[in-house]
Parts: sequence; C-alpha cells; structure tokens
Amino acid sequence: MNYLDNLLLNTDSYKASHWLQYPPGTDATFFYVESRGGLHDRTVFFGLQAILKQCLAKPVTHADVDEARDLFAAHGEPFNESGWRTIVDTHGGRLPLRIRAVSEGSVVPTHQALVTIESTDPNAYWLPSYLETLLLRLWYPVTVATISWHARQTIAQFLERTSDDPEGQLPFKLHDFGARGVSSGESAALGGMAHLVNFMGTDTVAGLLAARAFYGEPMAAFSIPAAEHSTITSWGREREVDAYRNMLQQFGRPGSIVAVVSDSYDIYHAIREHWGKTLREEVIASGATLVVRPDSGDPVEVVHQCLVLLDEAFGHDVNSRGFKVLRHVRVIQGDGINPDSLRAILERITSAGYATDNLAFGMGGALLQKLDRDTQKFALKCSAARVDGRWIDVYKDPVTDKGKSSKRGRLTLLGNAEGQYQTTMLDNGVVTPDPSHLDEGWSDALVTVWEDGQLLQDWSFAEVRARAAAVRL
Repeated sequence: MNYLDNLLLNTDSYKASHWLQYPPGTDATFFYVESRGGLHDRTVFFGLQAILKQCLAKPVTHADVDEARDLFAAHGEPFNESGWRTIVDTHGGRLPLRIRAVSEGSVVPTHQALVTIESTDPNAYWLPSYLETLLLRLWYPVTVATISWHARQTIAQFLERTSDDPEGQLPFKLHDFGARGVSSGESAALGGMAHLVNFMGTDTVAGLLAARAFYGEPMAAFSIPAAEHSTITSWGREREVDAYRNMLQQFGRPGSIVAVVSDSYDIYHAIREHWGKTLREEVIASGATLVVRPDSGDPVEVVHQCLVLLDEAFGHDVNSRGFKVLRHVRVIQGDGINPDSLRAILERITSAGYATDNLAFGMGGALLQKLDRDTQKFALKCSAARVDGRWIDVYKDPVTDKGKSSKRGRLTLLGNAEGQYQTTMLDNGVVTPDPSHLDEGWSDALVTVWEDGQLLQDWSFAEVRARAAAVRL
C-alpha cells in the first residue's frame, strides 16, 4: 500500500498531533480556502471535484488506521487512533465533513472564500485540519486554469481586433505542450485538464484522461500530426527537404493540418528555399494547411520574420478588418511562450498588419510548471471553532505581514448576476450580507459539494467551460 491509497498518510507529519492541541471542549471547526492575491486579480475555480473523487471517495478502513498508527509511532508523532477507529466504526469509514464551494468554472476575484470545510461529528472536530495538506493542493488546478484563462483573454482581444472568425478560432489558439516538463504524471493530469477549461488543443494525454474520469468528458481536446526535431534531423541536413516532403506525403490531405518544426538548421532558409520554392506547389496541391514551427531564437522577432517570409512565398488575402491572412500556411510558436511573450508577439504581428488567424501558440513549462502556491497566494485557514457549545472567531493577524491576515467566523460567499462576489459571515447558520447589498440580487454562491462521504454536485466539463467562457475582461 502506498500513501496515495491511504488517506491518513496523505498529510503533513505535524498534523498527526493537532487533535491534542485544540482547547478542551472543542467539538467543531470551520476552515476556508482563498487566494490572498497574487499574479492575477481573479482566479478560475477548478479541480476540487477531481480531488474529492480521487482522494475522499474511498472509505477509510481499519487496515488504513493500522498502517498510519505504525508509521507515526516509528516517525515520532502521536496519532489519533481512537478518533480514526470511530470514523470507521460509526461512519463506515466515510468522512464526517461538509465541503461547500463556488461552482467550478466560476471566475472569482481574489481575497474571497472559494471553499469552506467544516466537521459534522463532534468527535471529529480535528478532521478538517488533518485534510489541509490534501485539500490545499487545489491551488494547482486553480492556478493553471487561471493562467490559461488570462491567456485566453489576451488572445481573444487580438482576435476580435484582427479576425473575421474570432469565436471559431479561439479554442485552438493555445496548445498544451507541458506534459514532459511537470514534476509528476498527476501534475500532467490535473494541470493538463485545467488548461482544457479554456482551450481545446493539447498534447498532454493525461489531461484528456482526467477530464474523462472526473468530469465525464469523452474527448476534451484535439491534436494534429506534428514533427519533432528527431524525425527531421534523422534524414540528415542534406536531405532536410525530403523530411519535409515526407510530412506532406504522410499527412497532407485536403482540410488537414500538418505541423513541421523547421528550425533544425536555419528556419529562414527552410522557409525561403524548401517551403517557399521546392515544396511550394506540393503544399498548395495537398489541400492541407502547413503549420511551420520555429523553436529557437527571440520569439517576437522570429515569429514576425517567419510570417513575412511565408507571406512572400505563399501570399495573403486581406480580411474585412483590413489584416493579412496567409494562404495555405500558418505558424505555431511553442518556444519561450509565457503570458508576456504571448502578448508581445501578438502586438508585433498586429502592428505589422497580420491577423491573429496566422498564429497559434504552444505553452509548456510556463503553463504547467513555472507556478507555485504563492503565484496566487493560496491558503487554507481555520476561521471558527465551537468550544463549550459556543462558536468563537479564529484568525491570525501577524504584525510582520498584514497580507497573511486571515478571515474570521463561519463564512460563505455571496454573488450576483453581474459577477460580483463578497465573502460574508454566517450568523447562527444564516447568511448575513452587508445591508447595502440586500436589494442588489445577491445570493449564496457556495453550494454543498460533499457531505459525510457523499458527492452532492457532479459538474460536467461542458458546464465548467461555459461558466469560465461567460466572463470576459
């Protein structure tokens, strides 16, 4: 048995001792999750459903308790064996918790409660804290979905300025190249799936499988035949043009799309001579769209120059917005792409008169790996505890860092039809919004997604995507 199979070991060491540290008379606790700011001013909430299905759906067993007891004894930590035995015996191993969350796909400003976790059995008041390590990993799919969503907003802005078909093209403008650059297969699955909330192009197969397993999506995204350097350079430099011709012969069909990395030696020579002269008529006759992929150099400069050279070779049409759309060919840039370079490339080609239609992007490390919990400053904190029958506020307010001040009281999140949100306190279980909002159509934006071992909300991937797409900057 490994730790992924035993929920009791999917925690931090010091959590094993925390049941002994609460005040005598404690019989309930209340926690919440929020983004305390960070790179972006709003986040796309996504991934909790996957974590719940994968990690909490399997009931705890006495064998799990035995393993945890023995490990923590050897590790030097006390362990609440009787508490866990009670969960197994009284609840059939199903965790006595209530988890409420904003609907997945919602775009929520930072500094708002996205999830609340509370105990439902007085004997298991310590349980929400024990699960912090596991549940706070929610930061990863939320942060990936957020980075991807903001990239979508950037691309959408340029498409709307320069394209005759912005909505039709947008879902395929940012392709996930990140599977090889992440720390684990689980990261590829969760992060790859999170990107697909916003786009429908990926080479991260694990993301497809996760969307199918956790959100019931049969096929969440698509890809195309594409060359890598080895499939080009194995032909030798003197036969580079033959390698390109082989791609056309293997995959070039009317209506198909074929991507060929072309910078193994000299990207500009490859476009001018091989694609633009030797193979030009074969490209046109194939009926396929050739996508040339640069993979080195300054992305802004290289993409612009590739478009100019392809324009010289294949020509262009001018669309209704006055921008040039290349005939038969496109460019995809996957090297060095991050939110800043993506925008810089689009600004350069737009100023040069080229429509965003001509270009797609691939993002790898910057999408799935160059991020951490502090990118959006995620935290899971206790905000209330019931001690001797009375709820008390629990919070921190460090004088050395006011950015780490936490919320207090039992909380929920209010929302309205305009997409505004406000975290507010519950008074004896009743929502008590700011009086100024009573007449503005505010309602509780959190729904109970998990209670006492049961998943109560099972969102489809289509529902998640629709919520995220409905919000525009």
